[in-house]
Amino acid sequence: MFRVVMPGYSQEFERWTDALETANSLKPKCKRLTEDIRIFLFDELIWIYSRSHKYPQYIGAGMYDRLARLFVQEAMEAEAASSDETANE
Repeated sequence: MFRVVMPGYSQEFERWTDALETANSLKPKCKRLTEDIRIFLFDELIWIYSRSHKYPQYIGAGMYDRLARLFVQEAMEAEAASSDETANE
């Protein structure tokens, strides 16, 4: 379970891809240097974006690789689901 949090906003997601897309869409709303956008996996902070850094930061050893594999897995599952739907039509 992923949770995207910023001041005045919090939402939970089942998929990493959905959480990341939502966090990226919130970047323009992050106007002050003290505001940030965070993604948690359960209660563990795994991703943070703030205006004080040029790029988002992945928190924890091996976290970027782990999330990249999860991103690819979710993309493959979505592709398989869409090809199943077109095969059934």
